Amino acid sequence: MTATPDLGTPRLTSPELASPDLLRSVFRRHAAGVAVITAQGGEGPVGFTATSLTSVSAEPPLVSFGVGTGASSWPAIAEQDHVGVHILGEHQRELAATFARSGADRFGAPTAWREGPEGVPVLDDVLAWLVCRVVTRVPAGDHRIVLAEVVLGDPAGAGRPLLYHQGDFKGLRE
Repeated sequence: MTATPDLGTPRLTSPELASPDLLRSVFRRHAAGVAVITAQGGEGPVGFTATSLTSVSAEPPLVSFGVGTGASSWPAIAEQDHVGVHILGEHQRELAATFARSGADRFGAPTAWREGPEGVPVLDDVLAWLVCRVVTRVPAGDHRIVLAEVVLGDPAGAGRPLLYHQGDFKGLRE
């Protein structure tokens, strides 16, 4: 095997030491699907936008997501046995922004939702949704990784997925 100069070789001209800013800069280049995680809190429904949603296992069906321990939704996510997971479509940029914005009235108009199984808030008009039973919450720096088992869901929404890339919500292009 022969190495080809400059073909796929990482540039090492200005490497940076590990820092929160470096991590954010690198992951702005990583396109990710957009989900909203919901739960029923003591004062009403809570939720947040997540790009850390991952399918973990098919048998049993498990997903994971990260949530900051300083997030307003964390106390409910820390206590509740069930959460909602919603896959957003391109038509839901404003909804994604609302659930990402600190201090926003996330469940007020124009957000359309209903109480679903296990009391979980279920958002309307999403590409797909799941209700999941929380299995564990794993400490990970200033976040927790939540591992949850799928109880039921609906994959039948219409449309194309919403993506997060370079600090903005974007549609999928072919």
